[in-house]
Amino acid sequence: MRDALFGSVILATLLSSGAALAQTPPATIGQQYVPAPWWMRDPVIASIGQVRVEIQANRAGFSASFQSVERNVSEASRKAADQVRALSQALGAYGVDKVRVETTLTTQPLYDQYRDENGNLRDNVRADRIERYQAVATVSLSIRDTALLERVYATVVASQPTSISQVYFSLEPDNAWKANLAAEAIKDARRRAVAAAENAGATLGPVRLIDSTSRACQTDVLAGWPSYGGSDDQQTSLDQVVVTGRARMEMAAPPAPPPPPAGGAAPSEAAIEAARLALQPPLQTLTDSACVVYGLN
Repeated sequence: MRDALFGSVILATLLSSGAALAQTPPATIGQQYVPAPWWMRDPVIASIGQVRVEIQANRAGFSASFQSVERNVSEASRKAADQVRALSQALGAYGVDKVRVETTLTTQPLYDQYRDENGNLRDNVRADRIERYQAVATVSLSIRDTALLERVYATVVASQPTSISQVYFSLEPDNAWKANLAAEAIKDARRRAVAAAENAGATLGPVRLIDSTSRACQTDVLAGWPSYGGSDDQQTSLDQVVVTGRARMEMAAPPAPPPPPAGGAAPSEAAIEAARLALQPPLQTLTDSACVVYGLN
């Protein structure tokens, strides 16, 4: 009796699963037309609202390296670390909420070199042929308060690093900006729908659907299979067309400064002011869209 009951449960489960699978996709391949969405049973108008705004970049970052070459690996590491210790402490004093400082130290051996039979200069990569050790201390900065960018950059330049990267900027909008863009996109969708309905001699009815991804407004329900269900290629193209895009711009940094002097003291205030440059965060574009489907009267 228990086996029969268990078998009936399995059979019912399989039947229900088959019924669910039969509903996806909404039509069979080869069918000329497919069922329209529920919100298209009556006359409707689908409107895509779009919004675009330019916002000043609120993140910046760059890195600087300090190099030391000595015959002893520990001595090379110590001198490279000494060059960045005072600088790291000075920059860390701003606080992690404004300036994030990451310091790394790497070392590598410098081997004796020789020329092969073709005259090419090669390294004699052997443990007993190491001539010196090169240590590189790198300070990577992520600046979350761009009002400090010019002073932080001048402080690093005044420290005379061996090399310094270009400054990059990015935009990280907060939740308030995202909410405002979403609201404005829906308002724009209504403005477009009202204008289209009036031009067509109709009036706008109640809202049938609100889709913040805008994909509902891009479904071609009249094209037949497979446009409605969508293949993998179509799914990818839809994902690429919609939603928010963020631009990222970069600003070239000045030429690398000369090699650092001996010692690791923090730069003076006069040296910082002398190295100060104008670094203005660029404007970057933020976009959003929304699909709203209205009934028509």
